[in-house]
Amino acid sequence: MIEQNEALRNAKSTVLYKESWHKGVIGIVASRCIEKFYRPTIILTESNNKITGSARSVRGFDLYKAISSCSDLLDKYGGHKFAAGLTLEIENLEAFRNRFEEVVASTITEEMQTPVVEIDLEVPIKAITGKFYSILKQMAPFGPENQKPIFEARYLFVVNSLSNFKEKHIRFLVGQEGTESIFQVVGFDLAEHYDRLARGDKFRMAYTIEENTYNGITSIQLRAKDIKFD
Repeated sequence: MIEQNEALRNAKSTVLYKESWHKGVIGIVASRCIEKFYRPTIILTESNNKITGSARSVRGFDLYKAISSCSDLLDKYGGHKFAAGLTLEIENLEAFRNRFEEVVASTITEEMQTPVVEIDLEVPIKAITGKFYSILKQMAPFGPENQKPIFEARYLFVVNSLSNFKEKHIRFLVGQEGTESIFQVVGFDLAEHYDRLARGDKFRMAYTIEENTYNGITSIQLRAKDIKFD
């Protein structure tokens, strides 16, 4: 929806509405949009003949203050600096979308628009076992108010099977100095690193842990959030 629309791509904020979206998942959708486009985001749906939504912010930007600047267009709203909820009349949608974009564009800084990956803990890949993942799953369900932990591993290298797909994403087997452990990694929107990975440069990686099922076989997979070269 955003990638196909030039105006949405170039905006400083994201405000999306679809009447058929389920109210229970719009917070998750907002968080996913933040991951991909990294800007203040509001996802809206219809409920009881009104528009209701969930909003998420980026590091350093006061989302609640921005929404408060549009209070005359809202029935009600509440939240804090980084997350909020709101309700408005359908006829106020476009005015709200335009006002919110104006407020964000005039107050957000370049630093706030720079994605930041917050590392929870450094975990070498040799520590990732079935038992470790079972303990991790006990922290679920993950969502906007309970983010999946992000780990970091250093002194990594590509073992083999490096490939890119859809011209934007990468997949490879990763190894780490000092251990024989190997895991599959998938990295969305990280194809910019393909050449250096193919060259064999050592790197460190921020990642989350997930399960991947292929041909009926389930295994642990690492999802790269960011890659930095040593």
